[in-house]
Amino acid sequence: MTVLVLGGAGYIGSHAVDQLIEQHYDVAVVDNLQTGHRDSLHKKARFYQGDIRDKTFMESVFKKESIEGVLHFAANSLVGESMQQPLQYFNNNVYGTQITLEVMQQFGIKTIVFSSSAATYGEPKEIPIKETAETNPESPYGETKLMMEKILKWCDQSYDMKFVALRYFNVAGAKLDGRIGEDHSPESHLVPIILQTALGQKEELLIFGDDYNTPDGTCVRDYVHVVDLVEAHILALNYLKTGNQSAVFNLGSSTGFSVKEMLDTARDITGKEIPAKVVSRRAGDPSTLIASSEKAKMILGWKPQYTDIKKIIASAWNWHKTSPLGYNDIKKN
Repeated sequence: MTVLVLGGAGYIGSHAVDQLIEQHYDVAVVDNLQTGHRDSLHKKARFYQGDIRDKTFMESVFKKESIEGVLHFAANSLVGESMQQPLQYFNNNVYGTQITLEVMQQFGIKTIVFSSSAATYGEPKEIPIKETAETNPESPYGETKLMMEKILKWCDQSYDMKFVALRYFNVAGAKLDGRIGEDHSPESHLVPIILQTALGQKEELLIFGDDYNTPDGTCVRDYVHVVDLVEAHILALNYLKTGNQSAVFNLGSSTGFSVKEMLDTARDITGKEIPAKVVSRRAGDPSTLIASSEKAKMILGWKPQYTDIKKIIASAWNWHKTSPLGYNDIKKN
């Protein structure tokens, strides 16, 4: 039986494919390569290039593969871009999920682990954020993730289709051997932008606002290592396979670091100056997002190993300094 990974050539998806294969799963991947990289994929994964909104294409994949469960990473994921192009986000994220679920229902597949987001919460009223917190997205991106969760809830009620929605906080780091890592164009995530600046690929780091209600005025985020994050997906898949009920879990380190703290840590690890300047805030950015991940630890048995921010940044630096041009630099696998 096969695990189908949607968006499996992306940053998190490729790490999931890698870890699944290391744990002896049979893996098939769907990706349209809009932001993913063919070279990020493990050589043992079967790859189908196409879009999850293309129902005929998706049906062809389900016909070829004997699928036991789906990991769904296929979505546009940039908060700022979603503020400018909301219709693109609703079309790709929500409609794409609808088509995926229609095809799953058609083929009798009842198990899906879904990549959700802390963006579903918006500006939290309490820190750390628990799964019971109010959901009030402040961006179209966060709204699409919440809508996707709601669609899954109703598919469970109507079709007994079981799901786990994993609400990530900030994902960072790379596979520890440096073979795969984060490569977006343009890059929007803090850690790779800091490291690209360290490499001289960017002139300076832009800090979006230093007047937030935080200790140093810059946004505070909870960072989770991509390897730990993927392990939670595999645990969630096994949780569903053993007959458990649908559930939502936060995934984070339960510790917050400001933008300035991340920058200072990266300066220490890289030994580079890393110039930076403060600019105005971005729309849709909450001041502080820190997870309570106790539920995932208790119910899924999740035990994140790389919670030290120095380890997270060091693994990302290992990837960036050995592959400064990302997947254009070296052919992986």
